[in-house]
Amino acid sequence: MPAEIDLLTPLKRYWGYSMFRPLQERIVRSLLAGNDTCVVMPTGGGKSLCYQLPAVASQGTVVVISPLIALMQDQATQLAQMGIPAAVLNSTLSEAEQSKVMSRAREGAFRLLYVSPERIARGDTMGWLQQVPIAFFAIDEAHCISEWGHEFRPEYRQLSRLRSQFPDRPIAAFTASATRHVRHDILAQLQLRNPHKYIASFYRPNLRYLVRECQSHEQMQLLVNALRSYAGSNVIVYSPTISRVEETVDFLEDHDIAAVGYHGKMGSDDRRRNQERWMSDEVRVLVGTIAFGLGINKAAVRAVIHLSLPKSIEQYYQEAGRAGRDGESADCVLLWQKKDAGLLGFFANQITDNAERERAWERYRIIREFVESRRCRHRQICVHFGEAPKWEKCDACDVCGSAAEWMAKSLPASAGKAAGKKRFPLQPMPAPAAGSEAEDLREYLREWRRAMAKEKNVPAYIVLHDSSLEEICRRQPKSFAELHEIPGIGERKAEIYGQPILDTLEKFSQGQRAGGAERKAKPVDQTLRLLAEGKTLEEIAQIRGRQLSTIVSGIANLLETGQLELQPGWVTKEKQSVIEAACAKAGLDRYKPLKDILPPEITYDEIRLVVGNLRRRQTLNKAAVPA
Repeated sequence: MPAEIDLLTPLKRYWGYSMFRPLQERIVRSLLAGNDTCVVMPTGGGKSLCYQLPAVASQGTVVVISPLIALMQDQATQLAQMGIPAAVLNSTLSEAEQSKVMSRAREGAFRLLYVSPERIARGDTMGWLQQVPIAFFAIDEAHCISEWGHEFRPEYRQLSRLRSQFPDRPIAAFTASATRHVRHDILAQLQLRNPHKYIASFYRPNLRYLVRECQSHEQMQLLVNALRSYAGSNVIVYSPTISRVEETVDFLEDHDIAAVGYHGKMGSDDRRRNQERWMSDEVRVLVGTIAFGLGINKAAVRAVIHLSLPKSIEQYYQEAGRAGRDGESADCVLLWQKKDAGLLGFFANQITDNAERERAWERYRIIREFVESRRCRHRQICVHFGEAPKWEKCDACDVCGSAAEWMAKSLPASAGKAAGKKRFPLQPMPAPAAGSEAEDLREYLREWRRAMAKEKNVPAYIVLHDSSLEEICRRQPKSFAELHEIPGIGERKAEIYGQPILDTLEKFSQGQRAGGAERKAKPVDQTLRLLAEGKTLEEIAQIRGRQLSTIVSGIANLLETGQLELQPGWVTKEKQSVIEAACAKAGLDRYKPLKDILPPEITYDEIRLVVGNLRRRQTLNKAAVPA
């Protein structure tokens, strides 16, 4: 019987860790033994290492199939910095670069080769892959292969060809969120043979689930309360639409909470820049659509806040699970409104395929039950994914009695029926306490990490992971030997960054501190300044990098609060009269009933502006009436 392969030596040498997380070693040994494998492990469980370490400990190339171009590139860069040869093959490379990667892959130059499912589907791919010394295939986000999954992608169906084209090569499937039905579908679609199955528990005791149905006027107040309570911590806010992302970022910055946005209509450079500003702790709050988050390798996220009802439990579990990956306590907050449910139902009805429409309605029914039932949230999630917990109560969700102080704070009576607008006064909240010595060091190291990441043109977490940074702050190593004891700092990383880290610690001990961030003008002030300069609404949207509807929404709020007058160039007199007549019939609370009765050539933007103006008049008239 062959001697067992030593895995702790490469684990320490390359990754800087002295021990495995639960299940990792068993999965690695299963793959090294040549078994087909299916791994279901929650976000933050360490799935990537499960296929990266076997690539180092065995002969041949591991082909990793991932749908996320940015994640592929980041992982390949990170591996290269650790001294592990890796490459990416996707559409972002030029033809010459692709040819070079393919040629070197045939020579066995890479331990890991990342490709997209679209690349596997191409007719010419299987031929050259046959010439690559493949150890095994690792399929990330494997739930995408199942029509029963919440993120089904047709191109994943092509992966079934791997078994027929490479009958002797093992296949490993990895996912963070798959129900029992989806797991069975993964095994069938990929034709896995007697697979070793590793299913981690879906119970994450460090997370606290807080769900609250709220009126539209409450939601933004609660968000501000929450973010002020998490001041100094990293937070992700999920917003349902692109315009809501932009409006939320502007709203927060108007109330002195720095935030960046992330959505599909931003340029790729802007998305990357904003993501990196958040990843490197330059800005602590990121507001994004569901386009943000897959493969985000940030451990110290203290809260994930949803501003609408997710379309499924799987989606919610995956997104909320980006909180607390460092094992420390974190909150998963869901602030939903009844209208969210109506919108999900509307989209489900738009699906033309009968089977898919039924699946969408089933997902809708389950997420509604999750938010409306009075059963333990943790238990509901575990049961949904096929676990059978012996406990009934978790003490870590709102149903089981856990509460956040910020959520219990009473909302100001003046909020009224704000319909999601930003016109209510905010509660006074205490300012965060001045930084301690430990926090000063943490910020000084973050500033060093940001500068180093820019210099090397890599994401900040590739320079130094959050958990490693925290350990450096705690231990304050004085030598290379002490630095090698920091988890996450392997030999190559110590070689590249060891001396700069030690120099930075020495400078801090001599009194140097992080510089203060430059303060930006508030969005409302930027808009007012540009209006004063005579810019059109379209020009302001372009200058500020916002959708026109976002700018109009902000200006409608300024009209309503009396900071602006309605300008003739925004809405013609004729349209204004027609809209005002419709408002007299349908009221000022909602835009859709107005749009339904108005001529089609009148836009939502024109309606918003006139309604904002009318709401201001209404307020003035009420104030003029004697008591």
